[in-house]
This record gives sequence, structure tokens and C-alpha cells, in this order.
Amino acid sequence: MLRDGVARGADVESLWRRDQGTRCEAKSCQTGEISTVEVAVQSHSSRDAGMQTDQSEETVQDLDLQQEASVDYGGLLLFLKGVEDVVIKELNKNWRSHAFDGFEVNWVDQNETVSCLHSLSYPEAQDQKLQVTSISWNATGSVVACSYGRLDDGDWSTEKSYVCTWNLDRRGLNPKHPDLVVDVPSSVMSLAFHPSQPSLIAGGLYSGEVLVWDTSRIEDPLIWRTGMTDDTHTDPVYQVDWLQDSKHSHHFQVLSISTDGKILVWQTEKDGQLTLAEGFALVAQQLPRSTKLKRTRGETAVGVTSISFSHFDPTVFIIGVEGGYSLKCSTAVETTAVPSSSSSVPLKAPAQFAFFPHGGPVYCVSCSPFHRNLFLSGGTDGHVHLHSMLQAEPLISLQLSKKYLFSVRWSPVRPLVFAAASGEGEVQLFDFGKSSQKPAVSIKQTSDQTPVYCIEFNIKHTQLLAAGDASGMVKIWQLSSDFIQQGPREMNHLEQLANEVTE
Repeated sequence: MLRDGVARGADVESLWRRDQGTRCEAKSCQTGEISTVEVAVQSHSSRDAGMQTDQSEETVQDLDLQQEASVDYGGLLLFLKGVEDVVIKELNKNWRSHAFDGFEVNWVDQNETVSCLHSLSYPEAQDQKLQVTSISWNATGSVVACSYGRLDDGDWSTEKSYVCTWNLDRRGLNPKHPDLVVDVPSSVMSLAFHPSQPSLIAGGLYSGEVLVWDTSRIEDPLIWRTGMTDDTHTDPVYQVDWLQDSKHSHHFQVLSISTDGKILVWQTEKDGQLTLAEGFALVAQQLPRSTKLKRTRGETAVGVTSISFSHFDPTVFIIGVEGGYSLKCSTAVETTAVPSSSSSVPLKAPAQFAFFPHGGPVYCVSCSPFHRNLFLSGGTDGHVHLHSMLQAEPLISLQLSKKYLFSVRWSPVRPLVFAAASGEGEVQLFDFGKSSQKPAVSIKQTSDQTPVYCIEFNIKHTQLLAAGDASGMVKIWQLSSDFIQQGPREMNHLEQLANEVTE
């Protein structure tokens, strides 16, 4: 009577699920309205962390070691007592050392300033109130030499003078005790180290004579001299240089200039003599017509005060003269100079082109190492002229001093940088990349405005600049990186300066 059975189920369609899937809202429901919200996480709170992974085992171990480390103060004390005598001994040795004599501490960022590394002097020369007349670096860049004499009121014959050298790499450097002192019977007006032999140095005297010393020979360093002959200069020799022999590339000759109007080239002989190999003479009657020097019926020598050879053409050189002009000259000329004295070698007339003059004698010229046509000139009017060899008018004229300018030099590593030495005791560093009118840095060499007579960049150690003044002091300045690191567009800027044409 009773048996199992299965009744057919009833299907009831869910309106809520259908409408929720299509429009996400309820149409009809027996319960209250249900609200839904989408969120990024299902937790009720969130927290930002530096990393989502667990700390590594190594990090945990390092932290544990730091926490567990302890200092053995007793052992440290025993160690310090054991080394106390040695440390005190070394400190006393350093305290008595003269290794850092002459150094001046610089507390300013090196990228923004110039600092003084050494202040060198020879007390005996200073006692005679002699002046530093010339400076030169040797071929290695480690030795600096200076000559002592007078540029204001020199004496022909009676005043004793000196040539001094310091090796800046020497551990026991004494700034008041030169490594070598050479006694000279006449004021030394100019110096120049040999370009490849570090021990040879040429000098020009107030008497007109030219000498060559070998600084490796302590007892008798003089190895060549011109002597006083008909070929010798009759006025002070204001600059000497080494000139490569055109016939023998490995041989060098000595070049000298003087206010007697002569530019002479000397060759060395085995008997210790310097003999005249070639010569040039500046005579007013043979200068370019644009020069307005006083001309007379007789022969008038034009005093030569400075010279600089082109770095691109060894036959081209620029000279400065007492009449205020800078002249472009050539060693390849054939014109014979008007005979002005008896000479063993015929002298030639080298002047080819005259540039716009200064207001007084030109004391310094410097050809650019980076452009074949650019050179600088400075003189007693306190102006520096930037010239192109292709035009008479200067590209730029800067008044750097109310007194004389005694020396101007292009930087050997920065195309837009040059230095100038003034009669007001300053060394000024110019950077045309920053300004064409104001110096980038003005260095006070002397506190009492004693004139600075000579400056020289160091070609090997490019951060060094030497300057000598009338007080008998040579200061070695260390240049900041701004003055020795060439910029990416610096050569383009220099080319733009050279292409400017003055109307």
C-alpha cells in the first residue's frame, strides 16, 4: 500500500539574480534592498610598508651582531698604552719638519678659488732689494727657476745678481733655501729652460750678454756664453728663448731680444762659446708704413721688448716694441736690414705687418696655443689687446690696470683662459667663456701693491701658475678645476672670437 515516490519539483525563476546580473539593481525581492560596493581589498584597514617581502636572513643576522657586539675597553686601553711612545715620537718628528713651510691653508672649495702652495724667496737677494725679473719651469714641470735683477733702475756692471731654482717635488723643500744658487756679475733680466733637457737654462743679462747654465753641475754650472763681442747686444736682453734648428730637428738654438733693436739666434760651440747663427734688426725706416714712429734721416733702431712664436707656423712670430706697436714678423724674409752695426752675420728686416698701437711700450705678447691667428699684447697703458693676425684693429681691448702690465700668458690647456700680471700687485685670470670684460679671479700677490713682473703657466702640471714680484718673492698658485678643464664648446667659442671683424 505504501511505496516510495518522487514528486516533480516546481521551478521558480529568480527575478533578483537575473536583474542583478544585467543592471546591478533589484526589481523585486521579498527582503529589504541589498547594497553592493566594489573595493580594492576586503579587509577593513590598510598599511603601507617599505617592502612586501620578509627580511633576508643576512640582514637579520647583521642586526643581531650589532646588538650583541661589545667593546673590550680594557684591551683597547692596553693597545693604546703600547703604541703611545711610537705615536708621540712620530708626532714630534712631524712637528719639527719643514715639509709644509710656505703652504697656506685654503678652507674654501677648490672649484671656486685659487690657493697659494708655496712662497719662495732667496733672503740674500731680498736684502739687496733685488726683484724677480723672470720665471721659467723646466721640462719635467717639477723645477721652477727665477732670475734676480732690477727692472726699475738697473746697473750695467757693478750689481751682483742670482739665478735660483727650487724642486717642488723635493721632500725637504725649504722655501727660503733654493736648491741651487748661481752668482751672476750683472742683473739677469730673462730666463728660459730648455724645452727637452731639464737641466739647461738660458739667461739674458743687463749687460747684453747671453749665458747658458747646466744646473746639474753644482760647482761650475756655466757652460756657454756669448762674451762681449761686436755681435753681442748693446742693451739689456729682455727675453731669451730656445728655437728649434730648421736644419736639425733635435737641435735647439738660443734666441735673444733687446732694446738695441736686434733679434739674435745663437748656436752652441764646443769651446763654450755661443756664436751668432742668424739675426734680425728692427729699424724705423723699414717698418710697415702704418706705424707712426718718429722717423729721422739716420738709422733709428726700434727697441724690442717681447717676442712670441706661432704654435702653428715656426716662421711666424709677434714682437712688441717700445713705440707701442705689436708687429707680425717672419724668419723667412730675405730683405737685409739697414746696416746699423758691424755684425759677423748679415741681419734681416723681419717686420711685415703692424697692429693698432698701445698707449705706451708693449711689454708682453703671447700667441694662442689653440688658434693660429690669435695673440695677446699688454703694455704700460694697462690694456690687454686680443688681436687677430688678419686685421690691424684689436678684437677686444681690456683695461686691467691703472698702472703697467708686465706680463700676459695664454693658458696651455684652456683656449679661453689667460693670465696677466699688473703693476698693482695682482695676477688676474680671465675666462672669455664667462666674461669678455671682467676677470674671473683677481689674485693679490702682494699686500702693498708691489708690481708683479712675470708669470708662467706650468705645461706639465697644468694646475700650477708661478708669479714673481718686485719684492723678490715667487709664489706658486694652484688653479682650481675651472681653469684647467676644457669645456665642450670652448674651441667653437674661440673660433667665434677670431672671426669677429672690427668695422
